[in-house]
Amino acid sequence: MRDGQVAPDEAAQRMQHMPFEDLGFAKIDHHRAIRHGMPEVVLGHGKSVDEVRAIAGKLLERSPNVLVTRAEPAMADAVKEFADDAEYFPRSRALRIWRDREERGKAKVAVICAGTSDMPVAEEARVTCEVMGNRVEEIYDVGVAGIHRLLHNLDKLSEARVVICCAGMEGALPSAVGGLVSTPVIAVPTSVGYGASFNGLAALLGMLNSCSSNVTCVNIDNGFGAAYVATLINRI
Repeated sequence: MRDGQVAPDEAAQRMQHMPFEDLGFAKIDHHRAIRHGMPEVVLGHGKSVDEVRAIAGKLLERSPNVLVTRAEPAMADAVKEFADDAEYFPRSRALRIWRDREERGKAKVAVICAGTSDMPVAEEARVTCEVMGNRVEEIYDVGVAGIHRLLHNLDKLSEARVVICCAGMEGALPSAVGGLVSTPVIAVPTSVGYGASFNGLAALLGMLNSCSSNVTCVNIDNGFGAAYVATLINRI
């Protein structure tokens, strides 16, 4: 407003919903972009189609980018009614509107996964990283059962500023990656595996006990959380 780019009335209108806008069923945190540098993200799980439509619409009024995680196809259809550029990714169930594509990360983020079955979690991380302003290198199906596949991509890994590593089963891949790179490795245990994997618990415990000191860990199947932290690291 001081620079003359926004009229006083418009500035007052924008500030009416700071720091949040109360829809009754949701309090939308429009202030989060100022605090964190990234807008609030919508978790689709547990919400109705109408709730996701309303929340996404209000976010889009004040932000060029909107991300909905764990979204169902019906939610994507509802959002596309007012945002025809919305993209839905069935494998990861991520829904995004990506209008501001300015690259804000300092370098690339590598998103890798052990097997094809881990790709839904890796794809959630990739989509999140991209919409938050990162250049992403995807390296899929390079688990320790065929370690030569990982070594074949060592140059790509070395170019990344942070690595997101998704793996199920015994969760060994992050330790192997951590021993090969000098950058932070964010391990993401996935709920992939047979009975004794306990829906990702075995991978989680293995990653928490990694002997590679540059490995840290997020929750089971939390590709979004890994991508958010990777974004913060890549902006430093």
